[in-house]
Amino acid sequence: MAREAAPGFSFDAFQALGHAFRFEEFQAVAPVDGRKVWEFVLDRNQENISVKRRDVALENLERIFIATFRLANTLGFNAMTLRDLCRETGLSMGGLYGYIDGKDRLAFMIEDVVRHLSEYFPVWFGHIEAPLQQLEARLRAYLYFSELLHPWFYFVFMESRTLSQEQRTVAKDTELGTQHHISAVLEQAARLPSAEAYLLAAHCMALVQEWQVKRWKFRTANVHVDVFADSVLDLIRARFPNN
Repeated sequence: MAREAAPGFSFDAFQALGHAFRFEEFQAVAPVDGRKVWEFVLDRNQENISVKRRDVALENLERIFIATFRLANTLGFNAMTLRDLCRETGLSMGGLYGYIDGKDRLAFMIEDVVRHLSEYFPVWFGHIEAPLQQLEARLRAYLYFSELLHPWFYFVFMESRTLSQEQRTVAKDTELGTQHHISAVLEQAARLPSAEAYLLAAHCMALVQEWQVKRWKFRTANVHVDVFADSVLDLIRARFPNN
């Protein structure tokens, strides 16, 4: 993968972050957030979207995905129909087909956002030489992205079981790819046997997913995402007291 943040964004911004950045610092340089994500989706799927006016396409993509997340949380994505989506967005069926040709395509576009951004983490922080510091940067980025794009990460986690076999495979491969990167860093940092590194990486993923899926619990306790990130990393550092 090319050494870039994402199309149109500077890799240098991530080099300036170091490894112990905070949420606001990451948000300032993140190539995609809750506002920029519509442009990202449009650019990633331009060849499959027949609407050519960019301003109209961006507005309707926002309506479509916000409605999808709302319906998925109330009805469930499996039970949701395109007619439900038309009713929620105010678009006609023909208007909807200007952006998607069915629910599988919609699910693919959501998963593509999470997968594509996750694949950049090793590139963004490849300049950090100390393995544990690189791990910290990757985990913070993953956690902070799941905060910036919570509906997208939540959907992939909660709805993957209802998707087609192909989509389930892609979603699983995305998670396993992220876990593999974490496991490789842990193995290098502490010379752990592969099996131990695998399990510790799985624990890391479980902690991050706890934030993604149960934010209500931490919101009730007034836990900020930076505090949660620090707590996760303290647990990992305790496993390596000499590093």
